[in-house]
Amino acid sequence: MKLSVEITDPASELSVSFGYQCSTLDHDNFSVQPDQSEFSRGIPIQNTNRNGSFSCLSGAALSANATLANTNIGNGLIGEEILPVLDSPKSFRRMSSSPSLSRLDLSSSPSQNCMPILAGSVPTRTGFLYENGNATWKPMSAPMRVESRSFLSGMDVQMAGGAAGEDRVQAVCSEENGWLFCGVYDGFNGRDAADFLAGTLIENIGFYLQALEWRMRKEQDASNFTSNEDETIPSKSLPTIGCHDHSSDSQRKGGIVLPNCSSGEVLTESFRLGVMDCLIRALAQAETDFMYMVEQEMDDRPDLVSVGSCVLLVLLHGKDLYVLNLGDSRAVLCTSDNTGSGLVKAIQLTETHTVDNETECSKVIADHPDDPSPIVRGRLKGKLRVTRALGVGYLKKREMNDALMGILRVRNLCSPPYVYTAPFTKSHRVSEDDQFVIVGSDGLFDFFSNDEVVQIAHAFIQENPFGDPAKYLVEQLVLRAAESAGFSTEELMSIPVGRRRKYHDDVTIIVIILGNKQRTSTASTSL
Repeated sequence: MKLSVEITDPASELSVSFGYQCSTLDHDNFSVQPDQSEFSRGIPIQNTNRNGSFSCLSGAALSANATLANTNIGNGLIGEEILPVLDSPKSFRRMSSSPSLSRLDLSSSPSQNCMPILAGSVPTRTGFLYENGNATWKPMSAPMRVESRSFLSGMDVQMAGGAAGEDRVQAVCSEENGWLFCGVYDGFNGRDAADFLAGTLIENIGFYLQALEWRMRKEQDASNFTSNEDETIPSKSLPTIGCHDHSSDSQRKGGIVLPNCSSGEVLTESFRLGVMDCLIRALAQAETDFMYMVEQEMDDRPDLVSVGSCVLLVLLHGKDLYVLNLGDSRAVLCTSDNTGSGLVKAIQLTETHTVDNETECSKVIADHPDDPSPIVRGRLKGKLRVTRALGVGYLKKREMNDALMGILRVRNLCSPPYVYTAPFTKSHRVSEDDQFVIVGSDGLFDFFSNDEVVQIAHAFIQENPFGDPAKYLVEQLVLRAAESAGFSTEELMSIPVGRRRKYHDDVTIIVIILGNKQRTSTASTSL
């Protein structure tokens, strides 16, 4: 795939932008304004029965860090064979089929191909395996291939993504199956962990969702068999996902029928909990696989033990919105305030995992009673602000810390791990009052509060129905960063990437417009 990027000079940052509108919009009557020459060229799927609850999304990112992949974790199989198809397109690209998402074959897993997989058990919520009471790192195999197909599969899949400094962003959707997946991976001390997530995590999620649906279908079959054997025993209502359900309403009292699903899909609360557990398990597998790869290479490249990434996932299936986060990236929902005034309010859907969060700070201190200084100068062991992240092994395992030399090594690493891998998860039922979701790395929230971000985006969308809210938010951030530094925007943007990190962080933003609002997004030009 030819990358469509704009680089004004060798020191310029990589501009990331993409836009997408659902096929339910009236494309024949849409006209592009003269200044919108970079309008998103996403190809709409000709599907008259759209099952999703979003109408469009836009993404934009801005680099502040200049970084290269440290090793073949980011530059080898994953970096060369997977990431280029996601790297900074100007629009979604249509895929006639997606082998990894439609077949979910174990042999196609990127993480399986780039390293040997040892026999392991199903991932735990923390990413550790326990043997004889001791936590150990082991790479863990994904579930075995099963006959069912996950709702995350689809024959017509749209994909977009990109790289900005150490941030990675990806978005994948299927209107046909009514789902949207967005991931923001905010890397630090190198891009390897973020590259690894962009190359493997969505496929991990597909594996576990497939296993979930297979298990629940087996339970349903067993329940139906029991009911047929003895009609006096009431059958247990279980969800049917991805297949036609012609049962009567009285036979589906335990589930919720998605209003836009022609197949009569039924979702129960147990299934929603199962989906969130799949996200957790997929992340746990990514953590152990990445740490295993670091262990194999740290003798030659000890700096890998300091590489890590925050994780923010948003999965929208029908009207169910699932969120997972690890670190300080945020998902913020804009919804009406129910007063009839037309005003909106911001609802944060994620937790903030930093030492500035009193709950997180107290947890760290409580978990290390024998360490007189778990937090030094507002950082874990004087090194890191985030309390939860993928990777960053030197704060999780003593052997990895010992691989570092001199001042890079943490002194008095009394009782690791100091950085946790247990994510925060949340599910939300999209209502008519919900307008859009802003998904962003912490670089956005360094300058704006949740309320400011929502109000800025809402006002822009109201005044510019065919504009790009993600690009606009990036532009407003540049204005505020320049003002804070006492520069003009031109002066700030002329500072080379790397040195500009002094004034703002990498910034990645996705705006998901909910409902069926008649609007679309434009792709941005290079800032």
